Amino acid sequence: MADGAALRIKRVYDAAEPADGFRVLVDRLWPRGLTREAAALDLWLKDVAPSTELRRWWDHDPARMDEFAKRYRAELDGSPAGAELRDAIRSHDVVTLLYAARDPSVNHARILLDRLQERS
Repeated sequence: MADGAALRIKRVYDAAEPADGFRVLVDRLWPRGLTREAAALDLWLKDVAPSTELRRWWDHDPARMDEFAKRYRAELDGSPAGAELRDAIRSHDVVTLLYAARDPSVNHARILLDRLQERS
């Protein structure tokens, strides 16, 4: 990303660490059973997450991942929240995008990370 910021993704249920840097929750819904203190967030950007309609259509189905990624990227391209996230990234050395999904490879945060890195 611009200015050499390191971008990472991490499950929000994993313990916060100093190496996480600026922690941004990129889910539309608050993670079940997690307190705000345990989440240790610096920012919650609900609107950078997939729309409710897209999230429901996808339903974390690995077979729909390619089409989901295409649709989600289209949503990101028109999102003011994407610009807000890019501004936050420019202001920090390390930014960790937090997600609640169980699967580390079948989740929207991975697509978001890729998109941000493409645009750097």
